[in-house]
Amino acid sequence: MTISTKAVVGLVGAAGALAISGCGSSSDSSSDGGSSTASSGKGGKIALLLPESKTTRYEAQDKPLFTAAVKAACADCQIIYSNADQDASKQQQQAEAAITNGAKVIVLDPVDADSAGTIVKRAAQSKIPVVSYDRLVAGGSKPDYYISFDNEAVGKLQATSLLSQLGSPKGKQIVMINGAPTDGNAALFKKGAHSVLDSSGVKIGKEYDTPDWSPDEAQNEMDQAITALGKGNIDGIYTANDGTAGGAIAAMKAAGMDPTKIPSTGQDAELAGVQRIVAGEQGMTVYKAIKPEAEDAAKLAVSLVQGKGAPSGLVTTKTNNGTADIPSIILTPVAVTKDKVKSTVIADGFLKAADICTGTYKKACTALGIS
Repeated sequence: MTISTKAVVGLVGAAGALAISGCGSSSDSSSDGGSSTASSGKGGKIALLLPESKTTRYEAQDKPLFTAAVKAACADCQIIYSNADQDASKQQQQAEAAITNGAKVIVLDPVDADSAGTIVKRAAQSKIPVVSYDRLVAGGSKPDYYISFDNEAVGKLQATSLLSQLGSPKGKQIVMINGAPTDGNAALFKKGAHSVLDSSGVKIGKEYDTPDWSPDEAQNEMDQAITALGKGNIDGIYTANDGTAGGAIAAMKAAGMDPTKIPSTGQDAELAGVQRIVAGEQGMTVYKAIKPEAEDAAKLAVSLVQGKGAPSGLVTTKTNNGTADIPSIILTPVAVTKDKVKSTVIADGFLKAADICTGTYKKACTALGIS
């Protein structure tokens, strides 16, 4: 992963669709790596369809960073923005509305990888390129491009860090709290984690898939695990992101367990997750620098809306979605433990020390040299 993120002020969408200013001329031209076409000229409408808001990154990072990058590259481009609030049917309606509203490119982060295939197929009928963003669309479809991180590597980083914090893993018992079963990325995180854990000697006492990535559901799952296994028989927790980690840690605290002695994992480098890491309550998070992901997606979308195809050198590999090999941009994730907070998310500007080191976290920050 490249490390470089600055705070950007987002533009707030109204009623699910925001048109920023301007319009462009149009004529059909084929796009590289896909079968669709986009309008040529200075600008056009780009739809950004994000999946949910329970994970803070989408509204706080992806949306404003993508918006700013599009506007910097194409003053005449317009953005149609919608968030599906974890509702696959709603996302399909939003996609149809964007197409009706004249979108010439769709950047789609699917709620459900399979059902979102309908969106890709519908867009193809109108010769609208689709960039599968962060999560790979499946469902028998062929999105034109895919941009994300090495998601199996995310799970491997999480599992490797957990084992390291357990010390000698043989005979230790853990709980696995995975992501949403409808999220193709969650399956890859789990696959990567199991590739490390299954041969480590650690015992997986209980394992759950967490609907909608809900922290509340994760808390309920951890409650169930504590009841089933006994609070003295859990040595660590694999939690797929910072939200589920927060739920699991809340359950441990409620049961009188000390999370500083039971390592857990995370993902997304959310503020609350990083604060828990600084305090020793969460073992690690995986930092996926959203800025290059959002900016590369914006660069690709602008080029497509102008009928130019993918910029040279941007697309470097392919990823199979079960139907076809999709031209892809794959970025590298980074593991962040308490000793790495300063050199990663803070050095990058992704989070500010002043925001992390508030209240009860000030003392822990000082001990880590964070100020």
